[in-house]
Amino acid sequence: MFLQLIVSGLSFGSLYALIALAMVIIYKTSEVPNFGQGEMAMLSTFVAYTLLVTHEYSFAVSFIGALVFAAALGIFLEFVFLRRAKDPNILSLILITLGFQMILYGLASWKWGADQKDLPFPVSDFDVIHLGSAVISYLNIATLLITLALMFILFLFFKYTKVGIAMKATQQNATAARINGIRTNRILSITWAMSSMIGAVAGILLAPIATLDPNLMLDPLLKGFAAAVLGGMTTLVGAALGVIENLFGGYVSLEFKSIVAFGIIVLVLCFKPSGLFARHYVRKV
Repeated sequence: MFLQLIVSGLSFGSLYALIALAMVIIYKTSEVPNFGQGEMAMLSTFVAYTLLVTHEYSFAVSFIGALVFAAALGIFLEFVFLRRAKDPNILSLILITLGFQMILYGLASWKWGADQKDLPFPVSDFDVIHLGSAVISYLNIATLLITLALMFILFLFFKYTKVGIAMKATQQNATAARINGIRTNRILSITWAMSSMIGAVAGILLAPIATLDPNLMLDPLLKGFAAAVLGGMTTLVGAALGVIENLFGGYVSLEFKSIVAFGIIVLVLCFKPSGLFARHYVRKV
């Protein structure tokens, strides 16, 4: 059972890691936790479902269409709401993302209703591979591989590309970045578009495992946020969180399995606010 819990925890944890990755990208640039991330991913997944089922496009076309919609949605949130906020501070920007979350939730409930839907996926969740005494589905393997690939691509992006370095510079000091010729407004729009697209990937991967409805991303968003807090909003440990959660459910209590993520948030914020794997620093003005 131990090996099966580890394997299952890694597959679900990779989804938490994708959501944490989307939130960390925003935080690294603007220092704003985006609590509308889940509903943005949910709405993008519904767009993929509509293109795939209602309009009968291929999965590849539907997937790309959902990513384009997600990018536009992220740019819309940043350009229309956040950029135009008067005398913004972190708290007011967080409240804007919470308000946007409720708007998107209501829009999805009105458009698609509360009925649970199945999102067709080219990789089956029922075909499995045996790893000793454990089994892992093809869909879980695809989720792990896609997560690792996105992490590696983004690592290279932030380390070696001018846009990635400009994102980090904007986060450290937007005024200084602007003085040095960085178009910070454009960088923020790119950041929100990227983050929204990664969240959409997480939603599309989650929908075949769960069921597609307006509550699709509610629980994964909170656990992705827990993973981001655990890593100090700078490193990605969602897979580790998934393993911890599964082991707790298997050996301690299945009923209280969902509280693990929230307990981790409380403990980390109490004893190491910068996260377990991030260095604490004091900003000098």
